[in-house]
Amino acid sequence: MRILGLDLGTRTMGIALSNPSQTLASMKETYRFADRDFDAAFAYICTYIEQYAIKEVALGLPLHMNGSYGDSAAYCLSFKERLESLGLEVVMIDERLTSVMANKLSAFLNNSAAKRKAKVDQMAAVEILQTYLDQKRSKHG
Repeated sequence: MRILGLDLGTRTMGIALSNPSQTLASMKETYRFADRDFDAAFAYICTYIEQYAIKEVALGLPLHMNGSYGDSAAYCLSFKERLESLGLEVVMIDERLTSVMANKLSAFLNNSAAKRKAKVDQMAAVEILQTYLDQKRSKHG
């Protein structure tokens, strides 16, 4: 069974998918949608849920650096509720530094600014999912 990783923004959604043994996260794509059209994002991610028989989702939770919730956290929590209405287990993962880490890694790999921009959401989704997979594995030995 695979686990889905999501980095939800106001116009893009980075998508990552685990391998069947749930040990490694891989980039899939960045889905672009109209500003705050979360209905479109939800409909699109439902295709992944069906295609891969997803039962678990790691969803990034964008917190302020002091740990407080803002507008971004609110729409992510709303998205979580929609996913849970499908019977999915949704785990929120603190994503405060995932985009920063993704940009630094991409720069380290000598990717152009355009390539970094195109991949940063996917890389952030991988970081969110890999964090969850590692946490899950450490709990279960």
